[in-house]
Amino acid sequence: MTSKLRVFFLVCLISLIPTILIWLPFFLRLESFWGIPLNKDGMATIVANYDGPLYLVVAKTLYNPDLVGNFSFLLPAEYYAAHFPLFPFLIKAFAFIFGFPYSMLFVTLISSILAAYYFYLLACDTVGKDKALWMTFIFSIFPARWLIVRSVGSAEPLFLAMIIASVYHLRKKNYFTAGIFGLLAQITKSPAILLFIAYFLVFFVNDFKKIATSAAFKILNWNELKKYLGALLIPLGLISVFLLYKIQFNDFLAYFHSGDNIHLFFPPFQIFNYSASWVGTFWLEEIIFVYLIGLLGLFNLINKKEVVMAWVVGIFFVSVLFVSHRDLVRYSLPIVPFLLIAFADTINKKEFRLIFLVLAIPIYLFSLAYISQNVMPVSDWAPLL
Repeated sequence: MTSKLRVFFLVCLISLIPTILIWLPFFLRLESFWGIPLNKDGMATIVANYDGPLYLVVAKTLYNPDLVGNFSFLLPAEYYAAHFPLFPFLIKAFAFIFGFPYSMLFVTLISSILAAYYFYLLACDTVGKDKALWMTFIFSIFPARWLIVRSVGSAEPLFLAMIIASVYHLRKKNYFTAGIFGLLAQITKSPAILLFIAYFLVFFVNDFKKIATSAAFKILNWNELKKYLGALLIPLGLISVFLLYKIQFNDFLAYFHSGDNIHLFFPPFQIFNYSASWVGTFWLEEIIFVYLIGLLGLFNLINKKEVVMAWVVGIFFVSVLFVSHRDLVRYSLPIVPFLLIAFADTINKKEFRLIFLVLAIPIYLFSLAYISQNVMPVSDWAPLL
């Protein structure tokens, strides 16, 4: 028990220290750092980063269309249907202690710790306890977009925590536990439905081979069926969100009517259409490296016979090919933990450790610059407090 508490304490430090270092220049209201001009609004810069204030609106109103007009963003009520309920509901649950803005940061911090801890457990199972803490440190700051979203008010840390926990338990054959975490992921962000598709394919492909050589009734017993029942909790979560929207917006499909929030387009690779509203630039060469790393990681997982992680990465990666949004790395974050496992052999080499210590500097500087500029204009903070 003492050893487990020690490890948990170390994981907490690994998760918290990078975020505290990101906050420090803003807390001190530094005008610049390393020559990079910084926003001078202090911690308000952290709270105001996209899409934190929008989640605060949901936390304050619980999607009540009559209340969203009290805020200064001038958005239609249905726009908030794009922001799924678990994160804002948790903000509201802790707001009586911290107030709404800092409750949002608190939930983000706790979610980040949970994501790091489940990643540590997954790393222990796949690469060994002796390498798991180093892998967790890498996960705490790489990619920089992950460090950013877990240092501001964001649903991504909660989303990733639930996905990693679900995959971890599925590998352990704890099907209902995996399903519960999948359900929680689903009521956090819409792409969790891809987790259900991946799980269904994991089970179906395996069972199809058995059915082909055996009588179906011998295969589809309770022990086999509970896999599918656990996975079905995920779409049940999606239905529950849509029922909430039916109650609040009188529109079961309000998510699909929320405006320009769904960035999937056919054919794939539409991100290279520089005229698209959420792209807006032809400086996109690094997107090819995102695809390259994703595909290499996928094939590494297949070669390692990591069936569950390979299916999850494969399904999410295919969806990313249809995303037309400049912030493609954020859309790819759900596969990052599993890609790190895929590249564990490289990550644990001595040469990589030395290289990464150098890379930590630009990761930090990029994070500061991004957070300083990625701020929603909030003309009146009073309704959000």
